[in-house]
Amino acid sequence: MSFLWEGLLAITWQQIVMYIVGGVLIYLAIYKDFEPALLMPMGFGAILVNLPFTGVIDQYMEGVGETHGIIQWLFEVGIEASEALPILLFIGIGAMIDFGPLLSNPKMFLFGAAAQFGIFFAIAAATLLGFDLKDAASIGIIGAADGPTALLVSQVLGSTYVGAIAVAAYSYMALVPIIQPVVIKAITTKKERMIRMPHVRAKTISKRTRILFPIMVTIIAGLVAPMSVSLVGFLMFGNLLRECGVLKRLSETAQNEFANIITLLLGITISFSMRAEQFVTVETLMIIVLGLLAFVFDTFGGVMFAKILNLFTKNKVNPMIGAAGISAFPMAARVVQKLGLAEDKENHLLMEAVGANVSGQIASVVAGGVILGFFQ
Repeated sequence: MSFLWEGLLAITWQQIVMYIVGGVLIYLAIYKDFEPALLMPMGFGAILVNLPFTGVIDQYMEGVGETHGIIQWLFEVGIEASEALPILLFIGIGAMIDFGPLLSNPKMFLFGAAAQFGIFFAIAAATLLGFDLKDAASIGIIGAADGPTALLVSQVLGSTYVGAIAVAAYSYMALVPIIQPVVIKAITTKKERMIRMPHVRAKTISKRTRILFPIMVTIIAGLVAPMSVSLVGFLMFGNLLRECGVLKRLSETAQNEFANIITLLLGITISFSMRAEQFVTVETLMIIVLGLLAFVFDTFGGVMFAKILNLFTKNKVNPMIGAAGISAFPMAARVVQKLGLAEDKENHLLMEAVGANVSGQIASVVAGGVILGFFQ
């Protein structure tokens, strides 16, 4: 009984805050269906690592001695020492992606690049707010709209705010259907949102092209941004499993069981960096705000690029396509399709939006590699 009272008396107000944070993440995962595969393990893990005298993290307990915790071990082996978990997840992500819409309309690459504007805006803003350069770069990568990339970059750069960055990145990815429509409607007119675009069928892409694409992207990324190879390479390896046609079982495993296991482990492992003494700070609140601004300016950059492009081209692009250039796949594409149909029930933008969206996947991991190359 004394152990019970000892545990209760050891709880701090910061840990109570983390119980609430964990509860909110679990609520969003279960009742709002916001990225449940990640937010639920993260929320539950946030509660686990903030229980006094818990055995899930390494600590010295009187009468027991030193205990080695499973979550801390997973973090040290799977993230801190090798960054293995976030990198391995890219195999599953790559196996899920069909680059056909992008290859059918290569100019969608431009929107993937333009929608990374939020990264650099957030880096500048974080620096002005007093964060050191590596922490600012880690915060900025939230704008990649890619949770594994944000986690990997912040860990490699040795940021002290890995937990806050991971929570912001994954939470805002889940909130894309709420954030993006507000930004898009604020900077576009109804007439612009009703622009129709000619369609190019993805089925015209040959199997040879689909196989060569991930190989060539990996080589080019390795030459242009060598630090991105671990990210781009594993993403493209997963896609090659999908497209080669002779490894169907491996492709399906990568998309399902493998991706699910890695996601599950990654979600609960991230919680190690959500201990109250590290997480409940003014800096965490600032990171949450900067993460939101990064997502807002990603959308802003993509849409404004499309509007500028329309000034110089005969075939107009629906500017909402630019918003789909972020890496949050396939949520951003769905948002654009939904907004397009809301303005014109016969205006289907999904194929073009998916092309921009998968382009954003490539652009985000390349951007992560560029950030590592500059700031590591």
